[in-house]
Amino acid sequence: MHIQTNTRGLGPVPEQKPDAATRRAVRSLRQAVALAALLAGGAAHAVDFGPFTLNGFLKAEVKRGSNSCENCQLNPGPPKGFAFKDMVWADELIPGSHYGPATNDVTLFQPWLGAHFDLPGGFKISGMLSQRWRDWHLDIPGFLYERNVAISHETYGRLAYGSMTTRTWSVADYPYGTNIGLADEWASTGAGYGLLEEAVRYTTRPFDVFEGDLVLEATYDNGNGKFKRNKPRFWEFYVQYHRGDLVVDAMFQDTRNGTPGAWSHGPFTGLTPFPRDDAKLGSSGQGMAMVMARYQINSNYELTAGIRRNRWSGAYAVCVSNCGPNSGQWNNMFNVDWGGTRDGVTNPGYAATSVDGMLGLRYRVGKWVAHTGMAYLGKASTHNPSDRGQHNDALVNTVGLGYEFYPGFQIYSMAGMVNYGRRGLSPMSVPGNAAISNVDSRVSKHGNWFGIGTVWVW
Repeated sequence: MHIQTNTRGLGPVPEQKPDAATRRAVRSLRQAVALAALLAGGAAHAVDFGPFTLNGFLKAEVKRGSNSCENCQLNPGPPKGFAFKDMVWADELIPGSHYGPATNDVTLFQPWLGAHFDLPGGFKISGMLSQRWRDWHLDIPGFLYERNVAISHETYGRLAYGSMTTRTWSVADYPYGTNIGLADEWASTGAGYGLLEEAVRYTTRPFDVFEGDLVLEATYDNGNGKFKRNKPRFWEFYVQYHRGDLVVDAMFQDTRNGTPGAWSHGPFTGLTPFPRDDAKLGSSGQGMAMVMARYQINSNYELTAGIRRNRWSGAYAVCVSNCGPNSGQWNNMFNVDWGGTRDGVTNPGYAATSVDGMLGLRYRVGKWVAHTGMAYLGKASTHNPSDRGQHNDALVNTVGLGYEFYPGFQIYSMAGMVNYGRRGLSPMSVPGNAAISNVDSRVSKHGNWFGIGTVWVW
């Protein structure tokens, strides 16, 4: 069974005057800029009070992009519906629908509240609490970014427990992706996970290796412990080497029975949100190996590069409750041969691998910062006879320019473009067909965008 995207009758619409969404986006940006400027004038650094430290960031941007098709999908996806990319009924578009330029805006706010206490013998105990809001709503409902405690010693290292972010997402997001305009395109794609609920993490002290500092780290999480048959398991190993102007970050994730997908920002929990589905599901796994590096060429230029390999076992599709034609509650499937069978399993999932890479350059002079970045999201290797995006790839290019008005307060502009290898489902390592700046790969091979934004960090 070969799944194809129905794009009959689709055509571009001419450029129009600013619509309600554009006016709303510009208004939101103005409000965020005014708020950030007001706050930036009062504090540019972390706020300390006793053993507590408060820091964070506020970011707002508005972006105008081409080849957006927000209302084209026959069975809508989030937030209007529940048809995700890996569901076959999410493939088809409404005949006669139009696509064209669209304006989008986003506001991100995230504070961190930390506490630090000295103990006898050189030990220290610390805690961290953090949450992120997107457009003034919880970014990922039901999950905290940080809620953990740790004990550390300059000789024995650091041991932490609780909710925390993974290195494969957080380090790829900042500084790597953010500094070259590829935060979402690089950090939020691929076969990793980004948030952990009840993790244990051990970080060594820095070791002196070849005239540089080497830090080793291991993280474990068992996800949603209510899954007894398909027990979740998460391992992440992280290595950082810092020598002079060179920083190398290497990380490896290996997981079983987390939510199958290609959203490396997502939380690690279980195969579905509901442990009652356990007996109806089959085991699956995925993982990622990634190496990134930054090199400060001189006081003005910084070069960035990265490569990663994604691995998925695949996850077969099964309706778990209220089942009916194109209805019911389905599991989180991945790389499915819809309508096919393998080893007696209907709608089987197939294993897949892919390789992605990124490259960027950042230039700073005075209060000005400029950057350019490139990410390549590669084709996947799989034996699935159905097309689930494995034949597509994407090349993303970005440029940006920012000016720091106050310490920690910056206004910036950005532009970018994406070129898909073919029109159809987006590459397998991309979580949605319009995940790259809302350029829908099912309606066009090409898209571009530009925008402005502001960020305040304290």
